[in-house]
Amino acid sequence: MDYELRIIAECPNSAPALDLFRQALAAENFDEGVRVVQLDSDEQAEALHFRGSPSFIADGHDLFPSTASPALTCRVYLRADGYAGLPSQEDVQAALRSATSNLL
Repeated sequence: MDYELRIIAECPNSAPALDLFRQALAAENFDEGVRVVQLDSDEQAEALHFRGSPSFIADGHDLFPSTASPALTCRVYLRADGYAGLPSQEDVQAALRSATSNLL
């Protein structure tokens, strides 16, 4: 499986998101690396169905599907404790497990 973290340069959550993604992958015993893709045009956002930064991607699919319009913006995640700029590690791990089970 291929993993990508899609970001924009101005997003303060980009670096913490990469650490979070790597930790979640390690906790699930996935040793694949994460490729970071920085978007910098509306055309890229549209072509990649980019719903904001950071976006966690597995095999081309957003682990947290959203109905938001593609845009070069920061993203907000709903967590058990309210809205935040990053999902919880538990939520990332659950999304990874779900993505993996969909392949079986």
